[in-house]
Amino acid sequence: MADDQFPGWHGTTIIGVRRGGEVVIAGDGQVSLGQTVIKGSARKVRRLSPGGYDVVAGFAGSTADAFTLLERLEAKLEATPGQLQRASVELAKDWRTDKYLQKLEALLIVSDGAELYVITGAGDVLEPEHDVAAIGSGGNFALAAARGLMESEGSAEDVARKAMAIAADICVYTNGNLTVERIAK
Repeated sequence: MADDQFPGWHGTTIIGVRRGGEVVIAGDGQVSLGQTVIKGSARKVRRLSPGGYDVVAGFAGSTADAFTLLERLEAKLEATPGQLQRASVELAKDWRTDKYLQKLEALLIVSDGAELYVITGAGDVLEPEHDVAAIGSGGNFALAAARGLMESEGSAEDVARKAMAIAADICVYTNGNLTVERIAK
């Protein structure tokens, strides 16, 4: 089918907020095809425990591609236990240089409770400014809302939930059906 005939998949907004000694990664569950919601309760935030060290990851993009990346991240974390930054950089290098991985269409937000990173297929491992990162269809809406909410009182989870509610009110590819994972160091 030609690209102009295929309406494209959209969906999922993921946010990571670091505050008060903890990190919360929250994601909505919407997957849309064109103007139709295909599923409203997808679970795109996961807890990984390679080598006994907890890591929380959220993903936007193709689910199959994201699971491939999460498996690769787990392998990198098993090879470098407790070193999220090193494992993230190694994953990004592989993603950028491996011909198979280059075709994967997803983004990841990962945290071990202390560090918070966005990992991209362009070879980027980004530590966000202002302790907030967001990806996906409504990512910019959630990011803007969370940055404003960081001036208020409340926990990382409060900020993440309120920011996601604001994004869901603005972005038609974001809903209020959240999966929330909290991790502290």
